[in-house]
Amino acid sequence: MESALAFAAATWAIAMALGPLLQIKKIVQHKSSLTISIGYFLVLFVGFLLWLAYGIAADNLALIIPNTVAAVVIVVTILVAMRYRRAG
Repeated sequence: MESALAFAAATWAIAMALGPLLQIKKIVQHKSSLTISIGYFLVLFVGFLLWLAYGIAADNLALIIPNTVAAVVIVVTILVAMRYRRAG
């Protein structure tokens, strides 16, 4: 049961990690990121890095994989938001 729960949690964590791709889509569609909080994504990034470090320390792929995916997606989100950070 525990391994099934770990698999389900890790799978959902990857889905959550990919969630910011929806934000990237909106930013590109509107050609603006003025309504997006880059600070919020920076806070998430630090959290993902901490969980990734913990996963590495614990040698736990259920933490390593989703948090690696999340950190990469968050970095891409921040870069896209910074590129589209302009008035109008």
